[in-house]
Amino acid sequence: MSDGIVLYDYWRSSASYRVRIALESLGLPYRRVPVDLLAGEQRAPEHRARNPQGLVPALTIDGRTLTQSLAIIEYLSETRPGARFLPADPPGRQRVRTLSYAIAMEIHAVCNTGVANHVLEITGGGEEVRAGWMKKFISDGLSAVEALLTDPATGTFCHGDTPTMADFCLVPQVYNAERWGADIAGLERVRRIAGTCRALPAFQAAHPEAVKPA
Repeated sequence: MSDGIVLYDYWRSSASYRVRIALESLGLPYRRVPVDLLAGEQRAPEHRARNPQGLVPALTIDGRTLTQSLAIIEYLSETRPGARFLPADPPGRQRVRTLSYAIAMEIHAVCNTGVANHVLEITGGGEEVRAGWMKKFISDGLSAVEALLTDPATGTFCHGDTPTMADFCLVPQVYNAERWGADIAGLERVRRIAGTCRALPAFQAAHPEAVKPA
């Protein structure tokens, strides 16, 4: 690729999914290097040299390696002309960050692979315990997001009529809700916005099924 952008990710990782949406929204060419979380590749020394936390994604861009999906998205918003992932006004930015953090820091943080695996270890539970854990925290968390979306600033998307970082977080979390069978049937705004986003080419190109290993 001409600008040497490399994304180290896992196809089903929510955090990776967010960054793929951002890259696709900007039309930036990039190369994916899969990091198999199920095989433990994120803990290998080679990957920890990129991300000492042993997490995905990591993005090599502009001669540096970036980690943490929301920080990556904000970097892209600040460095790429035309990116409008955060509103221009401080109240708007605060609201988009609130929605993003409600998903990435409250739902995703307790539903990632490491946390779920540890729950099974300390409870001695099986996959039914994992599924129950996911359903509870995803359903509860997205119900709170639904309430946040009653704000008049909600438009076609989470904030206004242009996709922002909040939408980049919402769509992967709805994907996880569907994957785990979480009850979100009554979350009208969440489901409407996710459906609108999924119709856009950037979101389609970033979808896990679009990048799933053969």
